[in-house]
Amino acid sequence: MARHKLRRFVMTRTLSRLFVRSLLIAASATQLAAHADTVALKVGDQQLQTRGILEASGQLKDVPYKIEWFNFPAAQPLGEALNAGAIDIGGLGDAPLIFAYAAGAKVRAVAATRSTPIDLAIIVPEASPIRTAADLKGKRIATTRGSIGHYLAIATLERAGIPLSDVSLRFMQPADAKAALASGNVDAWSTWDPYVALGEQLDHDRSIANGVSLSSGLSFQAATEQSINAKHAEIADFLKRVAAGQRWALSHPDEAAAMQSKVTGLPPAVLKTVYLRAQLHPVPIDDGLIAEQQKTADLYHRADVIKTRLDVAPSFDRQFPLTAPR
Repeated sequence: MARHKLRRFVMTRTLSRLFVRSLLIAASATQLAAHADTVALKVGDQQLQTRGILEASGQLKDVPYKIEWFNFPAAQPLGEALNAGAIDIGGLGDAPLIFAYAAGAKVRAVAATRSTPIDLAIIVPEASPIRTAADLKGKRIATTRGSIGHYLAIATLERAGIPLSDVSLRFMQPADAKAALASGNVDAWSTWDPYVALGEQLDHDRSIANGVSLSSGLSFQAATEQSINAKHAEIADFLKRVAAGQRWALSHPDEAAAMQSKVTGLPPAVLKTVYLRAQLHPVPIDDGLIAEQQKTADLYHRADVIKTRLDVAPSFDRQFPLTAPR
C-alpha cells in the first residue's frame, strides 16, 4: 500500500513538472509571437558567415520576430557597433571580445563555439623569402587591431622570441591588408578564414604560421547588457538557431558552401575549405573555457597591448545554456 502511494506521488510530481515546463515553453512562444510585429533583433555578422549558415540550414524559416542584419568586414568594427548599442548581438573572436571588454563595452559573451585554429594564419606571397616565424624579425606585418589576427601575430612572435619592437605591425582592415600584401607594402598578413583560404586559393599565398597550440579557437556570440534584458526571449531563440546551423554545417559542407556562396559572393571552393578545416561547433560556457579566455587576455597584458590585467569572468553570461539541435 505504501509503495503504491509512493508511485502515485512520484507520478504526480513528474506530471506537475512536465506541466509547468510546458507552460514555460508556451509562455516563451507567446512572448515571441506578441513581440513579432514590434521587436527587431539587430544582428552583427562578419562576411555574412552566420547568416549564410542559417540560410543554408533552414534556420531562418518561421522566425517569430524580425532580424535586421548588419555586415562587418572584421570584428573590430562589429565590437564598436556593440559598444555603441547600434546592434544587439554579434559574432566575434576571443581576442576582439577581450578588446571590447577592456575598452569598457557593456557586452557579454552569451554563446561560444570552437574551431580548429589552423583557420588562423600568417600568410606571405608565394615568392616571399619568409619561410618561418623566425624570418619575421624586422618585417612589416599587416593585421586588424584587436582581431584574432592581432593576437596570432603577438603569440607567434612571443614563441619565436622576437620582441614586438623588432617588427612593424601595420593595423588595417582586411581589404586594405590584402591589397598591401599583394603590392608589397607589407611583408606578411596575420588574418583568419575566409581571408586565409582566399589568399591561398586565389593568390597562391603561403602560410608560415598558424594558430595551432597558440589559439584557443574560441569565438562568441556577444550581446549588450541592455539587449540581454530587453530581448531575452529573442536572443535565446536566435542562439538555438545558430547552434543548430553550426551543427548542420559540420555534416553538410558542400551544401553550406554552395548556399553561403550565393549570400556572400565568395567561391564555393573557398567556403568549403573554411568549413572543413575549421570544424566549427558550439561548446558550453564553463569554468575551463573562461580560464582559456583569461590566458588570451594575459598574453595581451604581457605584450603591453592591454595596460592593466583584466579579469574576464564578468564578460560572460551563462543564462543561455547550450541547447540540443532544433
